[in-house]
Amino acid sequence: MKILILNAGSSSQKSCLYDMTSTIPNLAPQPLWVGKINWTEDHQAEITVKTATGAKLQETLTDDSRQVQFTHLLSTLTNSTTKVIDDLAAIDVVGHRVVHGGQNYQEAVIITEEVKQAIAHLCNLAPAHNPAALSGIEAIENSLGNIPQIAVFDTGFHQTLPEAAATYPIPYHLVQQDIRRYGFHGISHQYCANRAAEILGQDLQSLRIITCHLGNGCSLAAIKNGCSIDTTMGFTPLDGLMMGSRSGSIDPGILIYLLQQYNYSSQELDNVLNKASGLKGISGVSSDLREVIAAKDQGNQRAQLAWDIYVHRLRSGIGAMLASLQGLDVLVFTAGVGENSPAIRQAACEAWGFLGLKIDSAKNHQQPIDVDIATPDSTVRVLVIETQEDWAIAQQCWKLLQK
Repeated sequence: MKILILNAGSSSQKSCLYDMTSTIPNLAPQPLWVGKINWTEDHQAEITVKTATGAKLQETLTDDSRQVQFTHLLSTLTNSTTKVIDDLAAIDVVGHRVVHGGQNYQEAVIITEEVKQAIAHLCNLAPAHNPAALSGIEAIENSLGNIPQIAVFDTGFHQTLPEAAATYPIPYHLVQQDIRRYGFHGISHQYCANRAAEILGQDLQSLRIITCHLGNGCSLAAIKNGCSIDTTMGFTPLDGLMMGSRSGSIDPGILIYLLQQYNYSSQELDNVLNKASGLKGISGVSSDLREVIAAKDQGNQRAQLAWDIYVHRLRSGIGAMLASLQGLDVLVFTAGVGENSPAIRQAACEAWGFLGLKIDSAKNHQQPIDVDIATPDSTVRVLVIETQEDWAIAQQCWKLLQK
């Protein structure tokens, strides 16, 4: 079964093609083909493609619609040096990462008009992502006709949150309007929890796990009996930890103050909190932690402050997840920062020495992937796991079509 995966963002479109056999392997296989479109601020489309055999392609397209650009990306599956299939009709199913599924979608579903309408209805809660997912769905309809398409929702894994964790202390009539904690990065959190159990050779149901998805967007999840019981992102992906350019949790009174004293519009507030805050807003350097660390090491005091806030809030978030779990067996680091920053892992773990958590400094600095970096006598296992969202989506597509 050939499964095409689309992971749509506001400024990029990531795609890959898997060839699945009759059984699902434990380890994520290398995709046959990986394609990506980055849309630049000057409306150019930077296309990069690579195949399992090592073929590569880089192109820049201008003046075409996104639909035309996406169609061109798909054509690299069947043409030139990056050809991996003879015809697009060889693709059996297309899986989509959809950020927001509301309360109605816990499991992957075959996309129908009703599902599309539900995704569209939730665009106001995930304005940077749900519209992009809809565009990808429609692009496939235009390019591949009636091929089965499947939506896998980032919010789905967190549908198991207890009501006490999911419900905000606001007037109950607003709660009844579906204003609640949904949580995000669920595909990644679920994959990493399953992978942690595999690596440790233990039953997932027996483990208390905190997964730290630290990228440009950041969230934590507390996982017990294989289910999410708490998480840091909330009604939107803005809540929780300090992020690249997002503020994370702040006193809501700040918003009232800005509205009353400075006449901020809703659009200005959105821009401040989502695009001008976080590491970028505090450091004045970048939303990229690597650049903030470099500036900090050169004596930039604002970069130092950004680092200190990031670490403080990460530790605080882990503490909150600890309380929900009432203990901890496994701490997982994943995504761009979690997988690649030994300094962040070290700083996060130092706070929990009193619990007996210890990491091996040498292992921590050896670019570990799917490795336990805790010392043998640590009371908590500490894993660095390469998140495989695309592969997790492919697995769910395969399982759904077997039913």
